[in-house]
Amino acid sequence: MTAQPMVLVLAESDDPQLKMLSGTPHAVARDDAGIAAVAGEAAVILHWSGQRERLRAAFLACPHVRWIHSRWAGVDSLLFPELVASDVPLTNGSGVFSQSLGEFALAAILYFAKDFPRMLRNQRAERWEPFDVDEIAGQTVGIVGYGDIGRAVARRVHAMGMQVLALKRHFPEQPVFPQQPDPLVDQFYKPEAMAEMLGRCDYVVVTAPLTEETRHMVGAAQFAAMKASAVVINVGRGPVIDQAALVRALQEGRIRGTGLDVFEHEPLSPGDALWSMENVLISPHTADHTRDWIDAAMRFFLRQYEHFVKGEPLENVVNKRLGY
Repeated sequence: MTAQPMVLVLAESDDPQLKMLSGTPHAVARDDAGIAAVAGEAAVILHWSGQRERLRAAFLACPHVRWIHSRWAGVDSLLFPELVASDVPLTNGSGVFSQSLGEFALAAILYFAKDFPRMLRNQRAERWEPFDVDEIAGQTVGIVGYGDIGRAVARRVHAMGMQVLALKRHFPEQPVFPQQPDPLVDQFYKPEAMAEMLGRCDYVVVTAPLTEETRHMVGAAQFAAMKASAVVINVGRGPVIDQAALVRALQEGRIRGTGLDVFEHEPLSPGDALWSMENVLISPHTADHTRDWIDAAMRFFLRQYEHFVKGEPLENVVNKRLGY
């Protein structure tokens, strides 16, 4: 019987999820010595936690590695030249956390549509003050970066009767229905037509990965293209939005508000202008932290490992040159 491939696990702490690997040949490495101990045997590297430098050290030390998996969806902070240039596939956790992020986006939309901040202010002041609220059915959501997270957002807002626009570099090639490449999306836009799309949106949900092309892709010019009543929601990567430009747009009333789960620099610094703005909803990068989110990440790796052992195609193979 052929031995199963050895997994080198890069981890910084004794997370209980590591026990889920009990039926899989593995070794946990927290330093260079741990990497060296199994470098000659490792066929798989599971990047569970830790910095890029540790992953690079493991990759360079393991001559027989044939697959690397990152627990996280975003890999922009992990890529290094030797990995990008190699034939070793890199997979990520894309899709594991998307449903919860889609729910956060919908919650943020409702937060502003129903003016929950005003409700909470009045409740604290014991003030009975009826006011009008918005109905989101019929309003327009623009999704910047239509990948797995974007589709999770689209499924939810489409079910609420909202019109969905999507920005995507490559449009779907095979139509799901005649004349309609995706039943969740009313219209697709190329990146060069972003301003046109943004001008139609009541809500803009940013779900794009971070690459050199997407860094600050939503900045002053894009805020200027939006309606003054627009709300911007980011559940992708913080630096995709120029945060200084976002603050200016909020302060000058060029947009209505923002709901953020990610930020250009994390944690958000004490005294940052975003903290004190009433038209800002802040989540400390925990929109996908469900009660079993870390367990789900490990279950996904174990499913991937079964594919690898059987010689089946891996899910979520990253285009290392594009960065997602």
